[in-house]
Amino acid sequence: MPTIVPQSELHRRAVQWISEHRPEKCDAACLKKLLEEAAMRFNMSPLDAEFLQRFYAEDRSKVK
Repeated sequence: MPTIVPQSELHRRAVQWISEHRPEKCDAACLKKLLEEAAMRFNMSPLDAEFLQRFYAEDRSKVK
């Protein structure tokens, strides 16, 4: 029987997974690939995947 995981926990796990697998020099294409992989790996809805994209878009804008 599958375990139901709260959305916030899915987001946390996905962000943690991306952080662990993200190389130091990761361009936009690399990040997009990681985001797609995380969305599939954690069985995220399109809305959840969009949250991840926004989260990392904000992260990239703060670095500049």
